[in-house]
Amino acid sequence: MTNASLSFEDALKQNGFTFVRAGEMGPLLQRFGLDDWDGFAASWNRLGLDRYMADGGRYRRRRYATWSLRENGDITRKRHQPHYQSRDYNLLNGGIERWFGPIEDRIGDHPALRAILRLARDVATDLTPEPERPESWHAEVHQFRIEARPDNRGHPTPEGMHRDGVDWVFVLMVARENVRSGETTIHDLQRRTLGSFTLERPMDTAIVDDHRVYHGVTAVEPVDPSRPAHRDVLVVTLRHE
Repeated sequence: MTNASLSFEDALKQNGFTFVRAGEMGPLLQRFGLDDWDGFAASWNRLGLDRYMADGGRYRRRRYATWSLRENGDITRKRHQPHYQSRDYNLLNGGIERWFGPIEDRIGDHPALRAILRLARDVATDLTPEPERPESWHAEVHQFRIEARPDNRGHPTPEGMHRDGVDWVFVLMVARENVRSGETTIHDLQRRTLGSFTLERPMDTAIVDDHRVYHGVTAVEPVDPSRPAHRDVLVVTLRHE
């Protein structure tokens, strides 16, 4: 086992998903070097508009970057590259290279992100049978802001219930401002519902075995129509390099 011999790993191994509340995830990330969460979260105010939305929506903002997470502990940022998903996994927006603005250098080096990447690497390594463990994981990191307006709900997963075509998916809540709903639902490979929960507090976390389950998130809408409303999350996916 790695340093992350964690209480939730048994549930993740058994069910193919788990929901880790902030009260557990926060102290755990501190063990991995978390610091200055507020500075990290503030960077969501600097995301660019996602112009690749095939549904015509202008409610999603994002930045993107990739890393190599090596078994020896090295975390190396890769050259900027497009995000690509086949239409087998994203029927709405897949099938093309999508170039998003890069995650800012100071956020790429931020202790909060580095802690999250260390934890994700350890969890993925712990739960991958030893003969199948890669020497390094390819990590894709997405900063998402979903905006909601009185006349236009925001869709965290506009493609609907889906898999991402990777090995592991980590979704961390960063902030919810004046929104309701945004319920995460988990489904087996026959698309039967296995569970549901809502990421509400900063550092509430969903972890998904992408080979075993589908996931989706319901649309968000403003609580107070006169005020700005948004849902901010960090998504980290890992696959074998």
